[in-house]
Amino acid sequence: MKRWVLMLGTAAFLAACGQGDMSKPAAPAQPKKKVGYCFFKDPETKGWAASRDKDGNIVVKGKAYRSDARYKAILNPATLTGASAEITPTIVLNDTGFAADGNWWDVKATIPNSAAVDTVKVICGAKTFAELKVAPKG
Repeated sequence: MKRWVLMLGTAAFLAACGQGDMSKPAAPAQPKKKVGYCFFKDPETKGWAASRDKDGNIVVKGKAYRSDARYKAILNPATLTGASAEITPTIVLNDTGFAADGNWWDVKATIPNSAAVDTVKVICGAKTFAELKVAPKG
């Protein structure tokens, strides 16, 4: 009998200690977004612009400087969050066999499924190179 009362008391104590509603699983913690490395200084990018193509997707264009012609500048795939998108310039090995004119690479990327997006940020590491507003299609 004492054992039964002790078990009942322990169960009541644990229930009162904030165990709460166990029928709903806890939401997993969102991993903190890691800031990537930026290969460009502020004066090494320019001419950022965004427009819509015939399908309503956003096309981002700009120029990025790379002093070493063994590498070329490109734009990584964009990430979409609601009505905004972020796109990042980076470098890859130059597979063209040629350097860009003055080492300024023309970079261009189309953001698929971006009909609902109205703002594009060109980011590099913790820096924002440009925040571009894009008119809706229509």
